[in-house]
Amino acid sequence: MAKYRISADIGGTFTDFVIEDKTTGDMKIGKVPTTPDNPARGVLNGVKQLVDNAKDIDFFVHGTTVGLNAFLERRGARVLLLMTSGISDTYTIARGHREELYKLHYRKPDQLVPRRDVHGVEERLGWDGTVVIPLDESSLLPIIDKVKAENIPAVAVCLLHAYSNPAHEQRVGEILAAALPGVSISLSHEVAPEWREVERASSTVMDAYVAPVVELYLSTLKKELVGVGMKETVHVMRSNGGVMTDAHASKHPITTLLSGPVGGSIGGVELSKSTGIKNLLCVDMGGTSFDLSLVVDGQAELSSETVLQGLPLLMSIINIETVGAGGGSLAWVENGGLRVGPQSAGSQPGPVCYGRGGTQPTITDANLFLGRLGEGSLLNGEMSLDTSATALAFKKLASEIGLSDIQLAEGMISIGNAKMADAMRTITVGRGIDPRGFTLVAFGGAGPMHAVELARELDIGQIIIPQFPGTFSAWGMLQSDIRHDLNVSYYALSDDIDHSIVAGHFDEMRTAGAAVLTEENVAVEDMSFNFSVDLRYVGQEYTINVPVSEGVDIDLAVDCFHDLYEARYGHALKGSPVEFINLRVAAIGQLERSPSGSETTKNTGSPIINHRGIIFDGETHKTPIFKRDFMNEGQLFTSPAVIEEASATTIIPPGYGFRLDAIGNIVIQSEAIS
Repeated sequence: MAKYRISADIGGTFTDFVIEDKTTGDMKIGKVPTTPDNPARGVLNGVKQLVDNAKDIDFFVHGTTVGLNAFLERRGARVLLLMTSGISDTYTIARGHREELYKLHYRKPDQLVPRRDVHGVEERLGWDGTVVIPLDESSLLPIIDKVKAENIPAVAVCLLHAYSNPAHEQRVGEILAAALPGVSISLSHEVAPEWREVERASSTVMDAYVAPVVELYLSTLKKELVGVGMKETVHVMRSNGGVMTDAHASKHPITTLLSGPVGGSIGGVELSKSTGIKNLLCVDMGGTSFDLSLVVDGQAELSSETVLQGLPLLMSIINIETVGAGGGSLAWVENGGLRVGPQSAGSQPGPVCYGRGGTQPTITDANLFLGRLGEGSLLNGEMSLDTSATALAFKKLASEIGLSDIQLAEGMISIGNAKMADAMRTITVGRGIDPRGFTLVAFGGAGPMHAVELARELDIGQIIIPQFPGTFSAWGMLQSDIRHDLNVSYYALSDDIDHSIVAGHFDEMRTAGAAVLTEENVAVEDMSFNFSVDLRYVGQEYTINVPVSEGVDIDLAVDCFHDLYEARYGHALKGSPVEFINLRVAAIGQLERSPSGSETTKNTGSPIINHRGIIFDGETHKTPIFKRDFMNEGQLFTSPAVIEEASATTIIPPGYGFRLDAIGNIVIQSEAIS
């Protein structure tokens, strides 16, 4: 009996599936429309369509943006925040710095909890965890009454210096849990056990804010999957690039915030291993968003903090930049000028060409109008595109703005490309990284259509379109392992380090990490642990994470810090005192992998199935239409060209050469390959 490993990536327009046969390694893909009102229903639809018997599913993992969308759309739960009396205004005041000094109309980001819902708890700890004022449990009684009276669904607790001694927070959590059954309770020492009260409070509030939404979604999804016969645990991608069980995700919902996009980053890491190309700029263009990440020296960039819409978060997260640009980005007119996005047509009604009632042109419609997409380009022709409705929509909007319909379509694509290229510069040039030293990897349903033009914007000479690009993020999820990140604050000068204390902390975190992996059914022989420390120069605010061995060679760690600092900032202060701030352990549980799939059949016929007139820079070119499945390794071709496949369409303007490499990737270069 076949057993399957399945991944699902829930996007704004489509939910993508990858199904691997555990025995043979053979893989098939699928797409179903996303159901925004209940994302679990879209996942269930895909499982029913693509798997004959859900009982054959041996492993299921998915990426979800349910929590992120709840935050972005401000649809999260009302949260009551508890802080130590006397400092309860810390969260509301936040930081006084301004990210953009010369922005005349600067507005401080809106906090998720208004001041009226922030309450003080009588207690106080010293910086070293010593008890200054014992916890007054009676101070919780009016808080409990308010939660009950106003039916508040979530409570966040962030007490002063709880990262150093969690005893008071733990007791507060016990009291609230006993008095308020059914209420989500988030404790800062579990969410973000690090110093900096504002950031820790912000992280804990975010966890509480999305908790009810994420918990309801996961419980609904699991119930429905079990209802169709699947008995295995549901796994969820987490923001650090690992996976976790649904039970753990429900306990730590903040870790799912970037659950969807990180699959593409992990796929990029696997692509780096298979091709030997160390530096990749990964771009994922779907229907509603454009996500970017870097693979540097074969590794995804991991950070211990991030900022979402001005709100700081302390969490282990792969660095991903996101802008509102996708195939569904809508064209609109403002003061006589053309604008594109960030508003999206989504899956309902979708682009005009989908024939679901859309009337406003999108980027996808522009590609169809210019001939870059054909009527039967999507999903191997299973989805027919409406060219006549698209033409009428362009004629109407073009007349409003005083352009020809062709100028409108090309202008839309140029505006969208410019917005995406700016985001690419932000994560490369904006950080002192030369993008010309990277290979562009483009995926997502719309990524391969714009990849070459985006590479041209940044003078990148090589582009890779991986196999099944439209479901590449879902494929990346199947390459992930279970991962849990643990950390403890430890402040000391490098010259004053107490090795026994450091060793004790690492040993405790390793033990705790092993316990979590055991809960997630990871065998001892499949466990591994990575150790690192956060270091900074004395007087600085932020740190650099330095990998170390479990034994921690202090001198080696400091030397490595100097090197990393110089690589990032162009200089180092070697000889200056260095501070240890945090100790970190990544507990990793290796998951079973399927064998490589069967070898592809050698095709003897031509991969060109048709020709179509396509407009590039205002001129129509008679362009060959390739079928990717009919291309063979090593065959060399020149552009212009269109390469069609089930999950995506690749557009290659004039002036490029391309081929299929030994592992099935399309490799495009700015000069003809010879």
